[in-house]
Order: sequence, then structure tokens, then C-alpha cells
Amino acid sequence: MPIKLSISSSDPLSTVADLAVVGVPEGAKVEEGFLAQLAAALGPVVARNLKRDEFTGKKDQVADFPTNGAVKAARVVVMGLGKGPISDADVRVLAAKSARLALSSKSSSLTILLPQVAGAERAAAEGAVLGAYRFTRYFTGDRLPKVDLDKVTLLTNEKVGKPQKDAVALGEKIGSAICIARDLINEPPNELYPEKLADAAAKVCKDNGLACTVLDREALEKKGMKLIVAVGQGSARPPHFVHMTYKPKGTAKKRLVFVGKGLTFDTGGICIKPAPGMEEMKGDMGGAANIIALMAAVAAVKPASVEVHGLIGCAENMPDGWAYRPGDIFGSLDGKMVEIINTDAEGRLVLADCLAYGKDLKPDLMLDNATLTGACVVALGPTVSAFYANKDELAERMKKAVKDAGEAMWHMPLVEELREGLKSDWADLKHTADRWGGSITAALFLREFVGDAPWIHVDIAGPSMASKPYNVYAKGGTGHGVLTYLKLIDSFSSE
Repeated sequence: MPIKLSISSSDPLSTVADLAVVGVPEGAKVEEGFLAQLAAALGPVVARNLKRDEFTGKKDQVADFPTNGAVKAARVVVMGLGKGPISDADVRVLAAKSARLALSSKSSSLTILLPQVAGAERAAAEGAVLGAYRFTRYFTGDRLPKVDLDKVTLLTNEKVGKPQKDAVALGEKIGSAICIARDLINEPPNELYPEKLADAAAKVCKDNGLACTVLDREALEKKGMKLIVAVGQGSARPPHFVHMTYKPKGTAKKRLVFVGKGLTFDTGGICIKPAPGMEEMKGDMGGAANIIALMAAVAAVKPASVEVHGLIGCAENMPDGWAYRPGDIFGSLDGKMVEIINTDAEGRLVLADCLAYGKDLKPDLMLDNATLTGACVVALGPTVSAFYANKDELAERMKKAVKDAGEAMWHMPLVEELREGLKSDWADLKHTADRWGGSITAALFLREFVGDAPWIHVDIAGPSMASKPYNVYAKGGTGHGVLTYLKLIDSFSSE
């Protein structure tokens, strides 16, 4: 059930709620600001508890105060905001953590006092929706949640008018769009297979007034997208390709293309994966899920002067008698002939055909994102994505988008010397190289299919799924990257 989200000119102590959350900057004293108000209402217990918990407002510190009816909020929690200026990304995290705390404490109503930051209303609404996310579709009986977070009220000291209400409504739509990615990633692979992923994309387009084209296996073969077909030919469920399009009301001055890998399940194919952990391969379509979510968010934001295209290649990598093999050679939409080395490196093959398709759209930016390599997780850990760019200006633009969104990504190099490892004795190129620098050589392979297009590759193998909640992300599918891509689109739209 979606939460009821609103904004009000009020203060946390005089608003009825099961839980009230207030962010406190590092160094705040009990004699100042909100802590002084709380102490006046609850008495000496505030100072005692803050001292006992050694609460100083450092980031992630929490102090909890049951109010015993002294104020209208049943319970007040102060969260540390840390040092320095507070950004809208910090507000988003504050709201997400508040919503998660409300869920864990079985609170059905929550108030959050907004820090006075530009963009706080939209960011807090996004965070509240993301923090309240739970995937419960396959729970029954006692496993179903006993209490839902029904109502979240954002509190501000400023006058609330239409701009503030509109910002909250937009933030709610963006948060809900990102939750589409989470739902898709969390779906079991018997329920979500290539055709169903394509259907989900088509539904988002229909619901949001976007154009949509879907190619089935026959159309893919006719089009010449032989690499996608090769990856999917071992499955009883055939591959699909989806092209989603947003066009602004006015003249589009820029054309942006976003590409996602949609492997609804990846056994590794003939080069089959070890059994432990294979169940997580239902999330190998995280890149495609992100693009579907992004297009829903774009439809809500309605960026001016930019045309946005979303492309996803959907396939299931299975090891039957028709499965592609190491040593096979296939053509591609780009025309290059590719020798297969490891059938568990299937994602780059699907992306190659998608990128070649996107290149023909003559984009001002083409960005692909994919749960592509375990090497990326080895290099950067499970919470940081890698990104690569073929132009320095793009890399700098991406860094700013990442920072503004508050997500964790790191710029990696396209090491030219490693390109040598992709040379094949039997075809134009091999699709994998040596073990070392595996995330880099995957990016170098993809670069072969982008032509002259300005291009960014994002390897989201680590953060696409989370083993536990953190930041604005839920356990399971996260939608990591969508907020950054929105900032990137905004940077082009505002030019």
C-alpha cells in the first residue's frame, strides 16, 4: 500500500505521530535549537540520554526519546547530520532512514522535520518512499507485515504553498519510479523472464505516455542483432529487445540514450556457475530494471529540450542443447564478428547489440549500465559502481551528477594496453580477455560498438543488490544509479 505523503508548516512536538524524526548537526548543544525545545518538553532526561549515548550529532548517530504523552508525538528520535553544509542528498538519506526506523518500530505515522536546504521537499519525499519500500508479494499469513507505514508528514518552518506541494508530489513519483526497478530485481526468475521484462517496460510506457517498440526473437534475427539471439538461444524463453522513447513538448536540442542489460537469469550457460549464490542471478537484469525505472521518472520530471531513449536487451542464459558455446563465432548488429570465449560473460554481448542500435540514433550521450563483472566488485566492493567514459568532459559531468545524487561511483580508466587481450585469431575480436583488469576489458569490448558516440559505461555489479539496507537503499534490489542518471539528464536539459 502506498504511503500518504504530505507537507505541513508545523513542528514535530505539536504534530500527532507515532514517530517524529529530527536531524541534528554535529556539535549541537542541548541548550540550543530543537534539542532545547525537546528538553523543555521532556525535562532533564534529554540531557542525560544524550550524555549516556555520547550523542554529538555525528553522521549516523541516533538518540531515542519516548515522550510518555508530554508532546503529541509518541516518540522522538534525533539523527546526527554530521559536519558541514547539508545537501539535498543528505535530506534524502535522512528521510529514508526515518522511514526504515518507522517500519522497524511498527509505527504507522511519521513526521520528519526538513532541514532548511534547497530542494529539501522533493529529496525528502524521494527518501521517504525509498525508505518505506518493502517487497512482500510472496509473503502469506504470519509472514505478512502486521503494521504498514501509512502516513508521512514532512514538516517545515516555512510557509507551504503550491511549489512545495508540487515538489513533494514529484519526489513521491520519482521514489515510486525507482521502486519499479526494485520490484523487478526482486521478482523470482520463474515469474520474470525476457518476455515479462519486456511487458513490464511496455506497461511503464503505456502508463506514462511514452512510445515503445518491442522486438521478439524473429524480429531480432531479421534486424541482425545476432549477439542477443546467441545469448538467449539456450533458453525455452526467447530474447526480446525494447526501445522506450520520451520526447519533450518543445524542440529537443539533445538526444540521450540509456541502455540496460536485462539477463532475467544467468546460469553462466555452458560455462555454468557454481551453485552457491546462483539464486542471486535473478538480479542480473538490474541494469534493464534501472532503465525502465528511469523512463518512468523522466515521464514524471518532463525534462525540457532533451529527448530520452531507453533501450534494454532481455535474455535468459541457460545451458541446453541449443546453448551457445566457447569457440562459437557470431556476427553483430555493428557488423563485427565476435569469438565466444566464456559463455558466462554474456552481458557484454547483449549490450554490444544494444549499443550498436543506440549509436544509430546519433545521441549526444549514450550511457549503458549493467551488472557486468565480478571484477568490479573485487576492485570497489559491494556498494560502489565503476564508470568509464570515452571523453574527459563526459567523465567530469558524470562525477558531478554522482556527487549531486549522493550515490557512490568511481571513475575507472580505459587502459589501452589491455585492448590487446581482445584480439582473436579467428574473428574480429574475442569477447573476453585475461583475468586481470576484467572490468576494464569488459568496458573496452563495449567501446568497440559505440562508434563516435559520447559514451559512459557503468558497472553496477556490486550495488544493484544489497545484502542489508543502507543509505537510501533497501535489502535486495536497490535501483542504484537512477538518481545519478536523472541528475545527468538535468545537466543536459538545463544547458
